[in-house]
Amino acid sequence: MALRVPEELSARVPAEERGSGRDDVRLMVSRGVAVSHHAFRELPGLLRAGDVLVVNTSPTLAAAVTGRLGGDGGGVVVVHFSTRGDDGRWSVELRNPDGRGSTRPRPGGPAGAVVRLPGGAQLVLEEPLAAGPPGAGRLWWASVSVGVPGLLAEYGRPIRYGYTERDQPPAAYQTVFARTCGDGAGSAEMPSAARPFTAGMVAELVSRGVQFAPVTLHTGVASAEAHEPPYPERFEVPEATAWLVGAARAGGGRIVAVGTTAVRALESAAGDDGVVRPAAGWTDLVVTPRRGVRVVEGLLTGLHEPEASHLLMLEAVAGREALGRAYAEALRRRYLWHEFGDVHLLLPEEAPHRAHRTCNRR
Repeated sequence: MALRVPEELSARVPAEERGSGRDDVRLMVSRGVAVSHHAFRELPGLLRAGDVLVVNTSPTLAAAVTGRLGGDGGGVVVVHFSTRGDDGRWSVELRNPDGRGSTRPRPGGPAGAVVRLPGGAQLVLEEPLAAGPPGAGRLWWASVSVGVPGLLAEYGRPIRYGYTERDQPPAAYQTVFARTCGDGAGSAEMPSAARPFTAGMVAELVSRGVQFAPVTLHTGVASAEAHEPPYPERFEVPEATAWLVGAARAGGGRIVAVGTTAVRALESAAGDDGVVRPAAGWTDLVVTPRRGVRVVEGLLTGLHEPEASHLLMLEAVAGREALGRAYAEALRRRYLWHEFGDVHLLLPEEAPHRAHRTCNRR
């Protein structure tokens, strides 16, 4: 899309620091090309009994750790831990401190580079991710001398980028749906579409007959500057969720994903016949308009940069015209972007109501 997002529309602090709580954000709703504007607290009235919200339960890791390259004279770098591989290595991105508490990109590598980490730990870069989109040199496979979950728990902090004002506590990056994984796995960056939900909102939705279906997808490092399609990520769609989605669709309920990560997980478990089956492992699925969606009918998501690959997924759900109309409205109404910003609900276009006949048929 040929849009430019002004810097002042970046959400620099969480909603609870700007207003009265996490749910104090705005909600833009697209039904086809029709756009309406709401408070997020109005969400229960915009859904209906029988709808299913598919939510990502992955917790957000404190995935940024400061280290030093090479020997005593090496420069300071910030390691963003992205994804743990099956062989125990981690994909990581090294970034340079920007002097304001955030980071800026740096070239990947070189192979063999050593990063000294807190507590005497050591990281060694081995090779760039071989399978990946253009720009794969940004992320490298690395071996780490200690267990990374323990390292992050003691020395890590949440990843943040320059558009935010300051570091936030780890709790600011957890959604109400996050569940701790026994193996310490989680997401490098927050599945942020679910951030505005509160326990009270969930209870109200349930009381109105809206159901929740959990999936897990551990997101890797997105990097705000790269706008690359996502790399392969771990996911799981449990049996109960597959059953619930199938039952809801059979009964006329709408399947609404909370976040692009939930779309990726659910669509990865959907066969060519559109049936969702239990699945777990790695997904390299990139949802595009050409591929389309097989299960998801609606999507609750944040606002993405015009260059972001996530917009292809939104276009697959809603169509290009609807997406362009919505983003023009978001700019005009000065919605806030990024993980602490406002949210966008894409729903199927409502079918026109048929006029009721008052005469008797013979």
